[in-house]
Amino acid sequence: MVLVFLAFACGTPAEPEPGQAPPVSAPVAPVVAPAPAVAAAPVAADTAPAEAAALSWLALVDGGSYGDSYDQAAAFFRSSLSRDAWVTAVTGARSPLGSAGARVLLSATPMTTLPGAPAGEYVVIQYKTQFANHPDGIETITPMKDPDGTWRVSGYFIK
Repeated sequence: MVLVFLAFACGTPAEPEPGQAPPVSAPVAPVVAPAPAVAAAPVAADTAPAEAAALSWLALVDGGSYGDSYDQAAAFFRSSLSRDAWVTAVTGARSPLGSAGARVLLSATPMTTLPGAPAGEYVVIQYKTQFANHPDGIETITPMKDPDGTWRVSGYFIK
């Protein structure tokens, strides 16, 4: 089952093939459905600042501070989804999972283009996350570098 917090302009994310990044672009509404993966070219870069931004943002979500997570998200994210819509979607999707426990980094792939998103600097990050009621969760979180140079989350979903 795929629990998607954000639908993307090109559809919802699907499990990527090895070496492919999952599709990520503008969040528009909560959806539960698979869609074809579309690969974009990875680039070499230091992913540590994006990973730090992702973990900081996930701490807000893990703590139930959904409104604050919206406020701390990328401008692209906020322009595509209202605060109320985000809070409703994330509450409905995260609550059944229970609290987040161990989170292990699986991959962090720098990208400059993603389907349905403006060109820019992105890092598609996947974590294996043990939730109380879903011990084998896979979170995909995509920070992007905002125009002010700060890394902020632009997309998020859980499988």
